[in-house]
Amino acid sequence: MTLQTQISPSAPAAHSADRISDADLRHDWTKDEILALFDLPFMELVFRAAAVHREHFDPNVIQRSSLVNIKSGKCPEDCKYCSQSARNKAKLRVEPLMEVEDVVVCAEKAKANGATRLCMGAAWRSLKDQDLPKMVAMIKAVRGVGMQTCMTLGMVTHEQADALREAGLDYYNHNVDTSREYYPEVITSRTYDDRLKTLAAVRDAGIKVCSGGIVGMGESREDRAGMLHTLATLPTHPDSVPINMLVPIAGTPAYEAGQGAPGVDPLEFVRTIAVARLTMPASIVRLSAGRHAMDDSTQALAFLAGANSMFYGEELLTTENSAMNRDNALFDRLGLQGMAPNARD
Repeated sequence: MTLQTQISPSAPAAHSADRISDADLRHDWTKDEILALFDLPFMELVFRAAAVHREHFDPNVIQRSSLVNIKSGKCPEDCKYCSQSARNKAKLRVEPLMEVEDVVVCAEKAKANGATRLCMGAAWRSLKDQDLPKMVAMIKAVRGVGMQTCMTLGMVTHEQADALREAGLDYYNHNVDTSREYYPEVITSRTYDDRLKTLAAVRDAGIKVCSGGIVGMGESREDRAGMLHTLATLPTHPDSVPINMLVPIAGTPAYEAGQGAPGVDPLEFVRTIAVARLTMPASIVRLSAGRHAMDDSTQALAFLAGANSMFYGEELLTTENSAMNRDNALFDRLGLQGMAPNARD
């Protein structure tokens, strides 16, 4: 099987001004082609991914994003990995929706620490119209601080997405989590198509799509390929693709299934990053949850394989994140720089 990846190892990194349009990217990947990429020898796979990465990005520039939990706990969904689900037994402090002023404080702190995007997450199954005005106020306030905005609020309608875009929302995050086939093993309270409908509403509204998944939940390599197949064959590739490594949280079914053990080999995680880069060349690929448990070598390999974004800050929604002083030291050792706030707008 011949895989056309348009590799030019010596090509200079692309700048945002001459970035190719999404219409010029492949949207016809087959699962077999994506599995064939996963099956390449590791060195060959990383080489190909690094070469493609350099065609679209400066390989020494990494976007730093921060995540704030604007409302935690009592989510009615049954996601097997999530401590915020009301159906799981994880110990979690339930907190109401934050006030706009408190979100601004978080944004200012994140910006002062070097982050350029703030993602605001609420433990909801779907956004309610009664909460929309407060979301609009948060978006405008965070943009006023000078940061890109991202929200993850569960499912949204076309009308709600339009309102979020009018408020100035830059990105909306809604992960597909895994392959369509494995999805019922992870979540039963909403369907795979429910997720795709939300992505369509966001895309139609003109908001940039942020969508990825989680590895290490007991899925197979074929399922990881299936997840990337879903994303790489959307009408437009997601602008951001977060790849999470499962953080097993006591009291969740995912923890009990693996008794808290890591669910995927670090090199398999890097393979997932590399295949995401090859199939979605112009998307920002983010190291998300689970990074605190990765050693520096694994993170360096992930950056080499095409990751060019990371969640930055002491914690994520309900899980630990890599310490900022460790991240800053790693940036120095690797010669990495932070991406400018509007570099990919």
